[in-house]
Amino acid sequence: MKIFDATAVNGTALDPQRVQRRTVWVLSTAQLLSGIGSGASLSVGSLLAVQLSGSNAWAGSVTTTMTLGAAAAALPLAGLAGRRGRRASLVTGLLAAMAGALLVIVSTVTGNFAVLLLAAALLGLGTAANLQARFAAVDLADPEHRGRSLAIVVWAVTLGAVAGPNLIRPGALVGEALGLPALAGPFVFSTAGLALAALLLFIGLRPDPLLLASRLRAGGQATSGSGTGAAGSAAGGTSTARRRHGLRHGLQAIKASPRAVLALLAVIAAHGCMAAVMSMTPLHLQLLTEGPLADMPSGHVHAASTDVLVLIGFTISLHIAGMYALAPVMGWLTDKTGRLPVILLGHGLILLSVLVAGFGQAEPALVTIGLVLLGLGWSAATIAGSTLLAESVGADDRVLVQGVSDTLMGVAGAVGAGFSGLVMSGVGYQGLNIAAAAVALAVFAIALRAATLDRRLQTAA
Repeated sequence: MKIFDATAVNGTALDPQRVQRRTVWVLSTAQLLSGIGSGASLSVGSLLAVQLSGSNAWAGSVTTTMTLGAAAAALPLAGLAGRRGRRASLVTGLLAAMAGALLVIVSTVTGNFAVLLLAAALLGLGTAANLQARFAAVDLADPEHRGRSLAIVVWAVTLGAVAGPNLIRPGALVGEALGLPALAGPFVFSTAGLALAALLLFIGLRPDPLLLASRLRAGGQATSGSGTGAAGSAAGGTSTARRRHGLRHGLQAIKASPRAVLALLAVIAAHGCMAAVMSMTPLHLQLLTEGPLADMPSGHVHAASTDVLVLIGFTISLHIAGMYALAPVMGWLTDKTGRLPVILLGHGLILLSVLVAGFGQAEPALVTIGLVLLGLGWSAATIAGSTLLAESVGADDRVLVQGVSDTLMGVAGAVGAGFSGLVMSGVGYQGLNIAAAAVALAVFAIALRAATLDRRLQTAA
């Protein structure tokens, strides 16, 4: 009995490549729309946290909660995708994020800090869905086109995230027209963008790429004989056994390779430094131009914050562009010059960025330049570190190790954002940047020692 005919459906020829092209277009458009929400959250989340909590120490709580929400939702959404397909998983995540954007508006109207944190956790589900969308782009892709398909979808969410902060001023105007606080206005756009993205995926992601790919593989196994099916069953049993002790097994695989340890350290440190400094920069710019937000009368905050929100949106947009715009260049450098030199470049840029932003803290232009350099350093360290990590472990452990890396990156981001408010309250924005510089310098020194040993070995050989 034929399980699936890959050449015809209801008498109409089925072209998987055509389905793939449409899938990438739908995913890319949805990513652009949903990315607006994350851009707005990064820009005004710390300001809302300070305003509603009354303390600068809570400034990083929104970013931290979003990060933890994304980490907690990743596995459940992946499980839903496995059972029901990508469409169900992605739409669920985006609808939860839309509810989160609405709750942000509610929190600003009611002044309830707990509601803001709940909203941030729900927005984290949208982040998890956006991350999983890049895998949906390669479910049906040919092996030689997987990188291109993935890059298109990643670039699309970048466009939305860069555009999001620049909608702060229009959002404030719309919010005031609707009788909402100015800081709630941007989330009107976020809600609309997430709703449109979920609707587009629900309607347009048909046939579901993951389910179709599974049916195509099942059809191939059905026509290839029982030997293939037995092999598949054996592979499935091995996969299940590894998932049962996945984290422990992944950490053991990393510890067995000094190169993998260095790569993981480079990625985690870059992400932690980036999250800590980036999450506090909006608050610093606001304090620099208007004074303590928590000490201002509510009406004065709403009337006077519009101009500084434009500055914050512009700075965060350039930072996000630095993270992703030159990613192909960083990948080319990684292949051309080697992994360790680009890791050195990345942490060198992070070190330079936090020094520029920290010691130039009184000048918004220098802070902006520092944030751009921070994004570029993150890009270089993450791409080169991830490449080195993948090739430093065995093929059987590669996917598992990458999962461990993503998990620890999320933890580092949450810790960096969570403690950054406390650090800034104690030693200021400059002190926060100096602390990040110390981390980057330590990783730079370790990578430099490894690169030096490499050169000596090559010379001796």
